[in-house]
Amino acid sequence: MSSDKRRRARIQGGWSSASNNNTGKKLPQPKRPPVSFNTLNDQDNKEDSSKQEEYAQFLFTGSSNKFREKPPVKTITEHGIHDISASENGVSRIRFFPSFIEEKEADRIFRTLLHDLPWKQASDVLPNGSKFLQPRLTAWYGDLPYSYSGQTHQPNAKWHPTLQTIREHLQQSLGILFNSMLANLYRDGHDSVGWHTDKNPAIGDQPTIASLSFGEGRMFELRRNPPPEENGDYTYMEHVNVPVTNGCLLTMEGALQHDWQHRVPKEYHERGARINLTFRLTIPG
Repeated sequence: MSSDKRRRARIQGGWSSASNNNTGKKLPQPKRPPVSFNTLNDQDNKEDSSKQEEYAQFLFTGSSNKFREKPPVKTITEHGIHDISASENGVSRIRFFPSFIEEKEADRIFRTLLHDLPWKQASDVLPNGSKFLQPRLTAWYGDLPYSYSGQTHQPNAKWHPTLQTIREHLQQSLGILFNSMLANLYRDGHDSVGWHTDKNPAIGDQPTIASLSFGEGRMFELRRNPPPEENGDYTYMEHVNVPVTNGCLLTMEGALQHDWQHRVPKEYHERGARINLTFRLTIPG
């Protein structure tokens, strides 16, 4: 046998001997302290409970608005007096008469006013001085000038005969004098008026504004002004809707101009023209 073969045999025999010598012997195991499973589970439960309390506290303090619900929108359709709120400013009241003028007469008035009134598209002026065209047409009649949204309507005491007849009918029915009227023509569903209030020294602190509708029906919406802690957020404030239709009368009275805003929103399906007459008593300055 060569020297290389003898060397390989000795190496292989060494591995074989080591394996045979360890057969049947148990390797020593490291000593470990006994573990109390109850103690371990209690500790885990304490940690889990602590985390749950922290998480619950986070949800309560950081996400409280999740648990607030918006009040349902109220819709007024019934004839009569509707007090929609009361505050330190007084009672906010709406009077609603769905059929104040019968339909055939209302149709005739609509056609007359659409043709005869001097409709024009005015511009609103923002506080920064920029202007934008109002998305509707207007006409003004009144014994005195009237200013709002950066524009002034000059006196126009030559009342159209149809308007004069309507004014007298309103005064007799409501027991209130009116010396001015702003007419709005909504040409279609894209014309609108945004959220606003008619709070104006020229018509007194708690005016009565009488609003008559002719032509296509639209939705008249109101929302209550938020308290200071809401930081101008209207999300959780009361909302009231009134569907205004041909020949109906709606009055806004009491503290409504202090405590509520109103609008006629755009509509994205086909709508015909609507004329809205808003009568008020203007006070000499």
